[in-house]
This record gives sequence, structure tokens and C-alpha cells, in this order.
Amino acid sequence: MASGAKDSDPSLGYLTRKETEVKLPRPTRVKNKTPAPVQITAEQILREARERQEAEIRPPKQKITDPTELADYRLRKRKEFEDLIRRVRWNTSVWIKYAQWEESQKDFNRARSVWERALEVDYRNHTLWLKYAEVEMKNKFINHARNVWDRAVTLLPRVDQLWYKYIHMEEMLGNVAGARQVFERWMSWMPDQQGWLSYIKFELRYNEIERARGIFERFVQCHPKVGAWIRYAKFEMKNGEIAKARNCYERAVEKLAEDEEAEQLFVAFAEFEERCKETERARCIYKFALDHIPKGRAEDLYRKFVAFEKQFGDREGIEDAIVGKRRFQYEEEVRKNPLNYDTWFDYIRLEESVGDKERIREVYERAIANVPPAAEKRYWQRYIYLWINYALYEELDAGDMERTRDVYRECLMLIPHNKFSFAKMWLLAAQFEIRQLNLKAARQILGNAIGKAPKDKIFKKYIEIELQLGNIDRCRKLYEKYLEWSPENCYAWSKYAELERSLCETERARAIFELAIAQPALDMPELLWKAYIDFEISEAEFERTRQLYERLLDRTKHLKVWISYAKFEATAIREDLQGDNEQEFLHEQKQQCLERARRVFERAVSYFRTAAPELKEERAMLLEEWLNMESSFGDLGDVNLVRSKLPKKLKKKRQLMTEDGPAGYEEYIDYLFPEETQTTNLKILEAAYKWKKQKIASDDED
Repeated sequence: MASGAKDSDPSLGYLTRKETEVKLPRPTRVKNKTPAPVQITAEQILREARERQEAEIRPPKQKITDPTELADYRLRKRKEFEDLIRRVRWNTSVWIKYAQWEESQKDFNRARSVWERALEVDYRNHTLWLKYAEVEMKNKFINHARNVWDRAVTLLPRVDQLWYKYIHMEEMLGNVAGARQVFERWMSWMPDQQGWLSYIKFELRYNEIERARGIFERFVQCHPKVGAWIRYAKFEMKNGEIAKARNCYERAVEKLAEDEEAEQLFVAFAEFEERCKETERARCIYKFALDHIPKGRAEDLYRKFVAFEKQFGDREGIEDAIVGKRRFQYEEEVRKNPLNYDTWFDYIRLEESVGDKERIREVYERAIANVPPAAEKRYWQRYIYLWINYALYEELDAGDMERTRDVYRECLMLIPHNKFSFAKMWLLAAQFEIRQLNLKAARQILGNAIGKAPKDKIFKKYIEIELQLGNIDRCRKLYEKYLEWSPENCYAWSKYAELERSLCETERARAIFELAIAQPALDMPELLWKAYIDFEISEAEFERTRQLYERLLDRTKHLKVWISYAKFEATAIREDLQGDNEQEFLHEQKQQCLERARRVFERAVSYFRTAAPELKEERAMLLEEWLNMESSFGDLGDVNLVRSKLPKKLKKKRQLMTEDGPAGYEEYIDYLFPEETQTTNLKILEAAYKWKKQKIASDDED
């Protein structure tokens, strides 16, 4: 007993924790999880649940037969409502149901009493007032309803619905003067625009034009907005008072010219003048508006002006309107971001389409004045095209050569050549001078370029120009400068040697190639070696070519070098040494070529077998090339010689390793060469012999 008292908790009504635990039924284990043969849908489950649902229990309908029973019924219902109100006095729906029940019993005094009690609880609830007044109107108690509306609008003057309903009732009764009086009371509270417009529509329904005009005057004083003035002017226009409508617009412009919505006012004013066939007035309004409204807020105005000019203006006026609109757009954009060069390009293109030289030059000068803030080439790449376009405009369109020269000069002075340069600017300046037949100036520009900012493009173009002019000595000097600046450039070495070869200076070309391959570092040595080898082959210097291949093999044992060497040997036939018996000589030459090519292939295979056994794929490719060569020689070739060396292709798997450890396996092709097969067989025999020897020794011991 003591332990029970000890475990009990006062907060749980002196029950123990164990007694208060909610014991849930144990979840049944599903033994058979296979789907049932007949499936059932969710829709079917819901339908069955609805079918099995029991019918709702409703109280039986009560028939009242005498006054005593009716009185009892009323007393009981009133008691229920009163009890409910006592509990939830703040609940408006209970009051409404109570009042409507009393109304259904035709006891209107009691119903009014309930409505009044409800209003005492919450007179700010406009729904109560609406329901109360509707009940009075429905039962044709007009004066009572008027009294309710009057009290409602006095207490809640900012609820527009009460005013609308009150006015609607008076108008339905034909009491126009009373409705007008209610409107005047409402207007004294300065409601929103919709209230004023409702008053105006009311007067217009009874053709009271002067009264409506007076209300409009008060309306624009109360709400001095663009929309209000436009409505006023349209009202006058509808009544045929053009002078008064124009006066409305003029007064609105005086008061609201600086307003945010002034664009709408000007557009409406101009359209009004268009309808009145006053095109000059409309044009003046558009131009005045475009001068006074900020460009960012005048998009619709520009569009309307362009449409107006297209309809009423001449071609020049239309073009001016379109150009003016786009010009203002570009001005706004470059004002926001002067370093947006794409906008400057579009702006310049627009001015060039107009053709005003002074404006074009002014825009170009303003554009090039926006120098990129940082001396990094990526910021200058778009900017430099402004200078290029400026120079081309001056040369091709304006035809002013001195200004073109000045543009190029200023641009080249502006670029920070110690950090970066633009080869295209130097070349364009030089090509301009060549077009002006000023060769000395062109050479000076290109010489400055090589001195200040040497680049591949500049050297190539300068050499090309001098070559076209036939100045070979200058070309040689330029190549020397080029190679002094960039000794690792294989392209320059190849082109220099090609020049000497084209001049039949074979020894000079060979010397240049020798100097090139002797350089400690080259960007693309394989191209240079190929060019040198091709040069010697074209000169039919086969011995020199073999020496070159041998020197190349000393440097690299790449598969391509071996294949190229073998192919050269297979085709190295001297055509200038043919004798009387041509067929025999050619057969002998082919035999020698084949022997030499085989020797190269054998050396290559030997190298890959001994020095680089891990390069199995390269060795297999080499043997494939050898096989192809043997088959290409026809009867002279011996295909079986190579086939005996070909490997077997084996598909194998290897484990993939990542930072986190092994990550599966991948398939790869391995090659098994004949000598490896023999080695494997020997190893198996050796292991068998060893096992047999051990077995004999163990038998002897036993």
C-alpha cells in the first residue's frame, strides 16, 4: 500500500504512471504478403463505406394543432435562443438566426428588439445593419428601413455598401430628391473615385447634365488625379462640348504636367486633338510631352507619337519620330551604364543610318571616351572595336584620310603596350597606309609594333607584305627577328626554311632546319622533324633522310616514328638510276626497299619486346602495320613471317581503384604474344617436374 502511494502522482489525480499509459493494440504480423487474386480500388472501398453507412437520425416533424401548443413551442424556442445568446453573446450569426426566427413568426416588434440588442453588442458590424434594413424593406416597413439606413450611415460613414444600399432603396421608391440628398451627405465625407462616379451616373440617368458637370468639378478638386481629369474631358466630349473638353485638358496639364501619370494625360490630350482633326495641335502636344516627361516613363508616348506620324506626317517626320524614340532609349541606357559598349555600337549604328556626320562623330567621341577602368585585356576586347569602327567610318564613309590617320594614332597611343596589345590595330593601321600608297609609314608602324609589342600575327603579316613586294632580304631579316623573339616557334622555322627552298637555296634551308632541331625547347618538334624529313625526301636525299630518322630515334622511340621510318624505306625507290632493263631494275629496287623496311620493323619489334614490354598495344599496332606492308608488296611480301609474331587478343577484368577504395571491375583487352605462351608452358612443366621430384624424395624417406 505504501509503495502504491509512493508511485502515485498528484498531477495525474493520484494515479500511477503505469495506469495512465495508453495501451495500443499490438500490430498484427502479415504472414502472406503476396497480392490477393481479386484486387480492390480506393473508389470501391469508399463506395462500400457509403453504402454501409447508417441513415442520419433526424427529429420527427412536429405538427402544431392549437394555440396552446404554438405558445409552448415559441416559449421553448425563445428559451433556447436566449440560453444560446447568454453563452455566446459575441456570435453575430446566433443573433441573426434569432431575429429571423422572430420574423418568421410575424412578431416584428420582438424581431426589432433582437436586432437592436444585437447592435448594442456590436454596432460596428455592417452586416447586422444590412440584414436589419433588408428585413424592414422586405416586409415593406419603409420608414423603419429609412431610419435604420440613416443610423447606419451616421455611425459607419466609411462603409460604401451602406450608402449604395440606402441610395438604391430611395431610387427604387422613386424618391430622386431623397437619393440626391443621401449622395450629398456621402460626398461631404469625400469618398473614393467610385462614389463620385456613382453620383455622376445617377444624375446622368435623369439627364441632369449641369448637375453632373458641377459634380465633376467637385470630383477633380477632391481627387486631382490624371484619371479624374480625363473622365471629365471625355464627359464634355461626349456631350459635344469640344471647347470645354479642351479647357479641361489644358487645366489638367497646368496642374499635373510634373505628375508621374502625366504621360497618360498627354496621350489622351493628343488623341482628343486628333479626333478633332487638329493634327498640328496634336503634334505640338506630343513634342511638348517628349521634352518634359523623363525618358524612362515615356515609352507609350513615343509609341503613340510614331503611330501618329505614320498616319498624319510625311516620310521625314516619321523617320525623325522613330529615330528620336530610339535615340532617347539609347541615351537613357548609356547614361545608366556608360561602359556597356554594345549599347554604344547600337547607338552609333542608328546615327550612321541617319547620316549626320557631326552627330556620328560626336557619338563616336563620347563612346571612345569611356576607357575601361582596369588595364586587363578582357575589358578592352569590346572597347577596341569602337576605335576600329571609328577609323573605318572616317576612311570609307566620311572619306577623311587625315582624321582616319589621327584615329589610328590616338588608339595606338592609348593602348598600354607594356601590359597587353592588339595586333589587329597595328595591322589595320599599316594596311591603311599601304592603301594610301605610303609604304614608308606602313613599315614604320609595323616596325614599332615589333619593337613595342611583338606578336605572331604582326610578324606573319609583315613578312607576307614584304614577300608580295619581292623584298627577300627584308623577309630574311624579319624571320631572324621573329626567331630571336620566339626561338621555340616551329612554324617560324618551317616557314623560313620553306622560303629558302622556294628560292632554290637548298643548303640555306638545310642549315635552318639543322639550327631548328638543335634548339633546346620547341613548341611542336614533331611538325618540325616531319617538315625536315619531307624536305630531304623531296630532294631525293634518301641517305640524309635515313640519318635524320636515326637521329630522331635517338631522341624518341615513339610508335609513329618507327612506322613512318618503315613506310619511307618501303617507298624509297630511286627513279633517276634506272638502267636498260627497267622491269628487272624496278623489281630489284622493290626487293631492297622491302628488306630495309623489314629491318626497321624488326628493330622496332625488338625494342618493344625488350625495352618496353608494357607497351603491348603499340607493339600489336606495329605488327599490324608490318602485316599490311607485306601484303601490299604482293608476291615479294611474306605474310607468314609476320603472322607467326601476331598476338592473341584476350578479354580481361581489372579492379578499379578510387580514393574511397575499390569500385568494381572494368574489362580491357590484353595481348598475349607467342614467346609469352611458350614461357607459360615452360613454367607449368618446371612446376610439374619439381612436384614429382619432391614426391620421390618423400617416398624414399618412408
